[in-house]
Amino acid sequence: MSTKFRLMVVQWMLLTLVSVSSISLADSSASVKKYYVNDIKEAMYKHIANHVDEDGIFHLKDEKTNEILELEFVKIHNPVRQINDHIYFACTDFRVHKEPQKLYDLDFWMDIETGELRIYQTKIHKEPRKSLIYGWYKQPRYTFVNDKVIPLY
Repeated sequence: MSTKFRLMVVQWMLLTLVSVSSISLADSSASVKKYYVNDIKEAMYKHIANHVDEDGIFHLKDEKTNEILELEFVKIHNPVRQINDHIYFACTDFRVHKEPQKLYDLDFWMDIETGELRIYQTKIHKEPRKSLIYGWYKQPRYTFVNDKVIPLY
């Protein structure tokens, strides 16, 4: 794992520990634990940290092209979302290794079946495309309608 990424994860974890808003309390009227923005982002940082190689590269198979992508984490988008009582969602940016102008937008779905946030699905939401006029941009592969994925092509 790259030193820069490791430092970023450690900083985020420290911020989470001192942030009052990161404390998740179970609702006394229900047995389902409530997760908040910091919880979702912490789960994302842990997932990414556990899935990058020693050089900080996140490997993902593109379901459309069957290509194994080598990606570097950039950021988690705001807002992260709660889809229902058990499903949470976060959108991220990853750049292509050695081609930082090419960005992928990856979406991650999490559930709480194990008692903690667990990523169960990762999809490429947007892929890098090049325009003669605008340069590199992110072309959507799908959109959302009422939190359901609708393919665009």
